[in-house]
Parts: sequence; structure tokens; C-alpha cells
Amino acid sequence: MPPDWPYRDSIRRVTSRPHNWCVIDTGPAERPALLLLHGAGGSGHSFRNMIPLLAKTHRVIVPDLPGQGFTRPGSRSRYGLDPMTEDIATLCKTMQVEPRFAIGHSAGAAIALRLAERMPLSGVVGINAALGSFEGAAGVMFPLLARALAVTPFVPQLVSKLWGNPQTVARLLASTGSPLDPAGQAQYLKLVQDAAHVDGTLGMMAQWRLDGLMAQLPALATPVLLVASGGDKAVPSRVSADAARHMKNARYAEIAGYGHLVHEEAADAVAAIMLPWLSEQEETSAE
Repeated sequence: MPPDWPYRDSIRRVTSRPHNWCVIDTGPAERPALLLLHGAGGSGHSFRNMIPLLAKTHRVIVPDLPGQGFTRPGSRSRYGLDPMTEDIATLCKTMQVEPRFAIGHSAGAAIALRLAERMPLSGVVGINAALGSFEGAAGVMFPLLARALAVTPFVPQLVSKLWGNPQTVARLLASTGSPLDPAGQAQYLKLVQDAAHVDGTLGMMAQWRLDGLMAQLPALATPVLLVASGGDKAVPSRVSADAARHMKNARYAEIAGYGHLVHEEAADAVAAIMLPWLSEQEETSAE
């Protein structure tokens, strides 16, 4: 981990079966806890600009997902949605944390929604939630490709070597609609250059299934806020808008002019929507 990695001084190592977790833990312990979950290919650092806005009123818990960032996996068979959800719930018990809300970006939003079935959350926030399927031929080829790559020896090392340069990382970020600033690009470059992180990301893609979650969403009673950005080139805003229409207690909000990593580009804009909603749910649950 680089010495200037975001929130390095607030990172804890937590052993919770089956993984050795890297967890940002900041804010007074007596405050209500927020659990922040990053998307595939990222790490907890992606919330670096949102953490200071949330930590004013909450304790903020941000784990790196298993195999990604700096969390060391204890089992490569537990990268799918349901095993990962189970392991994060176990992590919270190990840390003796009862999150009030779960906030997820992209695939992390799917995990947050699944957690609502296992934990007494007051609400779930999804930021550019990855709740849709790939369309057309990509819906078949992408999962098959990910599964093949995930079990092929030396592929993570090859991907890391080929993609681990500033130009490729800049193109990958730009393709999401979020080019990021030089510091943000350098942080993702560090992740792509780590073959273990690439291996964890490929494993997550290979094992990812949303069918069970999508079938349960209409019955989910937990309040949900889905925030999408109009310039997202990875997960179109209509995915969140459509998901909100199929949930009984969901609200949809859209931010114009930003891409998939809107929480990194425009944390203030996301917080301006999220914080009043969190306060509203806290007041409702206190009644």
C-alpha cells in the first residue's frame, strides 16, 4: 500500500472468516455507522471524497471487497454476490458494528441491497447501481469470457502487465464517462498493476449472478435511494430508474453531467442528495 493511499491512517486489518480484510474505519464509534461498498475493480479508496462529508455525522466503515484492493481472500470461491454478502455481514459482526445504512457504488449497490435481507438496515443507497444485465451478445460473451479468464493461469499477471500503464488506465476511466484527475488516475493505476487485485476482479465478474436479487427486489421493504448520473457510460441511468419503479419503497434521483464514478468526481453533489435522505430515514425510524 502506497504511503499516500487515501485514509491509510484509518485503515484496520480485520481477520473475519474466511478473509483478511482491509477496512477504513473513521468517525467516532458512538455515532450511527454507515457501511460503504465499492464496485468491481475498485477499492475503498473510491469513497475518499465522500468520507469526510459523511464522517461529520456518522462512523464510516469502508472495506475493500475480497480479493480487491488490499483485502486478502481466504477463499477464491466466495466472490459471488451471495457469498460476498454473507462474508460482509460476518465482518460486521466480527467488528461489532451494526450499520444503520449500507451505501454501495455499482456492483457494491447490489451487495448493499442483498444485505438488507440479512441485516436490520434503516436504508440502502445505490450510486449508479449495477442492477441490469449486459445487453445483446455481450450478455452472453462477457460472463463467459470472465469465467475463462478467471481460471486461466497467469492471465491476471498478463492483464496487469498489459493494462498497468497510465495511458490504458486513462482510457479505461474515460470509457466510463469519468476521466478523473491525475491523483485519481494514479490510484487506479496502482490497483491495475497489482495482479492479485486483477485476479479478484476477474473472479468477481466470473461468479456474479443477479437473478436472485432481482427476483426479491419487488418485495424489499427497506427504504432505498438510487442515485444515477446522466453521463454514465458503464451503467446507463435508466437501469436505476427502472429498478426504482419495481421496488415498493424506492426513490430515484439523477445528477447531470458526470459519469460512472460520480461519487469521485462530484462527491458534494451526491452528498447533497444523500444526506437529507439519510436524515429523513433516521427520523422516521426513531418515531
